[in-house]
Amino acid sequence: MSINVVTLIGRVGNDPDMKYFESGSIKCRLTLAVNRRSRDGEQTDWFNLEIWGKTAQVAGDYVKKGKQIAVKGSLKFDTWSDRTTGANRSSPVILVDQLELLGSKRDTDYEMDNNPDNFG
Repeated sequence: MSINVVTLIGRVGNDPDMKYFESGSIKCRLTLAVNRRSRDGEQTDWFNLEIWGKTAQVAGDYVKKGKQIAVKGSLKFDTWSDRTTGANRSSPVILVDQLELLGSKRDTDYEMDNNPDNFG
């Protein structure tokens, strides 16, 4: 038996990086800051998120830097060969299956009220 499930709640570190493919697929990349308790107090861990399809479009439409979200997915590793040294490199990525927008309605209202695009 194998289990590869990651659940995180944190704040988005950057606006969505959207990529649209000719095939119709959509990919969204985000970073997520998650606080972790330690002996020295709280420390922030940063996670790279990869989101595909309809969930990616939701992220592109509704997620902005600083927004609190919850994600559930699996851990994968992107691997490549370093162009300079030829060394194999890898980076952990959370492949997101589920995305939930968190935060209070007041936060959303504040964002809507202070967005210049909303002024007629």
